[in-house]
Amino acid sequence: MAGLAASFGSGAMTNDIKGMKDSDVALIIGSDTSEAHPVISARIKQAVKEGRTKLIVIDPKKIKMADFAEIYACQRPGTDVAVLNGMMHLILKNGWEDKEFIVNRVDPESFEALKKEVENFTPEYVEKISGIPAETLEKIAELFGKAKVAALYYAMGITQHTTGVDNVKSTANLQMLCGNMGVPGGGVNPLRGQSNVQGACDMGGLPNVYTAYQQVSNADTQAKMEKFWNVQLSNKVGKPMTVAFDDAYEGKMKAFFIMGENPMISDPDLHHAEEALKKLDFLVVEDIFLTETAKLADVVLPATTYAEKEGTFTNTERRVQKLDPAVKAPGSAKHDWEIHQMIANKMGLSWNYQNAEEIFNEMASVTPSYAGMSYERIGRMGLHWPCPTKDHPGTPVLHAGKFTKGLGTMFAIPFRAPAEMPDEEYPTYLTTGRILQHFHTGTMSRKSQGLNNLAGPHVMISVEDAERMGVGNSEQVKVTTRRGSITTKAFVTKRIPKGTAYVPFHFWEAPANILTNNALDPVAKIPEYKVCACKLERA
Repeated sequence: MAGLAASFGSGAMTNDIKGMKDSDVALIIGSDTSEAHPVISARIKQAVKEGRTKLIVIDPKKIKMADFAEIYACQRPGTDVAVLNGMMHLILKNGWEDKEFIVNRVDPESFEALKKEVENFTPEYVEKISGIPAETLEKIAELFGKAKVAALYYAMGITQHTTGVDNVKSTANLQMLCGNMGVPGGGVNPLRGQSNVQGACDMGGLPNVYTAYQQVSNADTQAKMEKFWNVQLSNKVGKPMTVAFDDAYEGKMKAFFIMGENPMISDPDLHHAEEALKKLDFLVVEDIFLTETAKLADVVLPATTYAEKEGTFTNTERRVQKLDPAVKAPGSAKHDWEIHQMIANKMGLSWNYQNAEEIFNEMASVTPSYAGMSYERIGRMGLHWPCPTKDHPGTPVLHAGKFTKGLGTMFAIPFRAPAEMPDEEYPTYLTTGRILQHFHTGTMSRKSQGLNNLAGPHVMISVEDAERMGVGNSEQVKVTTRRGSITTKAFVTKRIPKGTAYVPFHFWEAPANILTNNALDPVAKIPEYKVCACKLERA
């Protein structure tokens, strides 16, 4: 992962969307792509239908993309490291690794450590952990390992675990092992969850970095930023949102400014999140609707939507795109930068930005990967970062020829089970995610009655579990974990295995995140949304 830090630190695709057609094999793991990323899924389907690309899908649910797959494997939730280590075990055993890439591009000590770790992950051992039959894993490893160029796609089914960082490192291990980095049609390709998450991270919307992942703890970076802004800056890393909520709950943090986020639907263990917000002395929410979170706020600041503002988005493939307003903002709604400038000036500063372009140009001047960009250059087609100079064409494929740091580092990753496993009292795996008809916390999509008519709250359960409970389609089921219960409609399907339940998290009427575990990855501090233990009962 260290060799790929520029892209994985941000969660960006190392490759571009256009190059998807150049893959001989594509592996989707931890992504319900057609539901959460329909545009990307359409490109992958097209590549498969045209006969160039063979698709492998590994997921606890038989997602729709599995219908287009050469091989589909149903894994137990939270077993990604074991599955990926098992693939690498077989690739090394059969000599399918890219020996030239490893010699020229990978730190040899880290490669030896990886080899030693995956020795134990035989197909039979992985089957015991993951539930994937040994012969299926062997077919997956052969198809992927022998491919001239293979791409790997993942989403929050990889990251939202207490082992999220380990999972991501394992995807990097696999792609370096097979020499799929820095080539069209290859790469490690995380699919971003919202339209400008990438841009927000690029702009320093993380607690440990300035723009473009320049570390706040780096003395040279701090000196550069202090000189540029003529202010004194802290070199202390801030708190991730998940940790901040815990601090608020314990009374250590007194005020929140929440912008374009709805944690009263999206945060794990919602009872805990609500109590944390209510214990604050002061809560400000900046948003376009009165969300479930905004209803708890002391002050609500009305912001503008994407259709009313000017600026840039940076999408999942690192393409910076210019946004122009289509309509005027209603009422007293203001642009985000205007709101922040007004607050800054009330606090004694003297900001005087006139428009979003002026802010973009300032950002580009201190951000190496954006330094060659301007509104004029971005134009209608956009530019991929890094774009370091005014004559640079942008970089659709990262890591071609060499890694920024020199040799790539592999990591020996042992398998660790999820924080909470099924037991006698809570015998069923619970996992959560999205559906096509609604978006994230439903702040916008739930305003459409047409979309509400198409899809409402439900729990996906297997035919076997439904029969055991005596429950039919659309009948009420109570889902309970150690944190709470919801009652919702049963969606009985053969696409989910016995012993696993799936709840989409969009719906305030039956919020999945009352149920989810707020156990965190020790490094990234991301919650384990994707696996916990539950029990199912006829309501």
